[in-house]
Amino acid sequence: MTTTAHPDESPDSSMTDEEYGALRASAALWAGTSVLITDQRGRVLVQHVDYRNTCLLPGGAVDKGESPSHGASRELLEELGITTAVTRGLAVDWVSADTPSTPPAMRFPGEILYVYDGGTWNDQQIISIRLPGHEITAVDLVEPATLHALMAPSDARRALSALRARINAGGPVLLENGLPIAPTVLDRVGILRTARVEHHFPWRPGPVPPDLPVRQCRAWAFAPDGRVLVLLKPDTGTACLPGSTLEDQGDPVTTLIRKAAEEAATHLGEPAFLGHLLDPTEPCAHVRFAATLTQLGPVRPAPVTGRTHTRILATPEQAVALFDWGPETAGQLVTVHAARERLGIPEAAAQPVTELPGPVTW
Repeated sequence: MTTTAHPDESPDSSMTDEEYGALRASAALWAGTSVLITDQRGRVLVQHVDYRNTCLLPGGAVDKGESPSHGASRELLEELGITTAVTRGLAVDWVSADTPSTPPAMRFPGEILYVYDGGTWNDQQIISIRLPGHEITAVDLVEPATLHALMAPSDARRALSALRARINAGGPVLLENGLPIAPTVLDRVGILRTARVEHHFPWRPGPVPPDLPVRQCRAWAFAPDGRVLVLLKPDTGTACLPGSTLEDQGDPVTTLIRKAAEEAATHLGEPAFLGHLLDPTEPCAHVRFAATLTQLGPVRPAPVTGRTHTRILATPEQAVALFDWGPETAGQLVTVHAARERLGIPEAAAQPVTELPGPVTW
């Protein structure tokens, strides 16, 4: 029996099955898996191993005849002592043969590496990790921005790309050497490349005590589909809600409306007070409002900072994944969704974030 060497070759360019099999085998790549696991703060679980000086995500080589998803589950059991199925893919990465971290003696042919979503683990799940007596020496939960300092460059790129794909909720992404071939706005801005500011402040849904100064006001600004406006800073890739620090204890509502217009050409409906975060370091309050988005003007630099924010719509859950607000996040989200219902706005469906580069009127 004969076959053509390639689908686009003419029929007279034929090979035997043995020759064709040998040709395909000569171009074969390794297959591997990684599993992205985070804690409830959005920190990434990485492993320290005894055979290299950089960290890795849990995972490893796919055995002969084994599917990648089964391989990922097997590696979690072998490396962390956890029995669980992985059912959601985040990325498929083509890794080139000239990867710098691969020793020449290994004769690395390149690899197709499947990245799976291991989910968000609570404290009890993390405590239940049991390491083997070899290879894995320790695990850490690390801020996404530190991955580049801990991992080989291609591994760090892959982990961040997979994490952005998880937040974006657009399905698995295709990568080449850790970089998406079709970057989203989260990739282009470089979200999570800069360490998130840790704001683990208690959430208080009631009014601000009269003796507590207000230092900041920001809004959960809702579009009609239930998503909220998030601003991404181009120089750092960090995220913020519309609003600002108060100047000279000015009126929070007036400041919020003015700053939203100045910083992001955003026009809000009448803000409704939600509550405040208690900052014990000063002490002071950071107040939060809910409002409807009525109009966005053209993107332009802010008059004070000269910074041009990237504007996106994200579900509230996608938005909080971009911050490190600690265990009080859940309570704030409950208040936010209650306010959304009072505004008559539906709960947003899970979907990719949307960039808003031009004018919009709702």
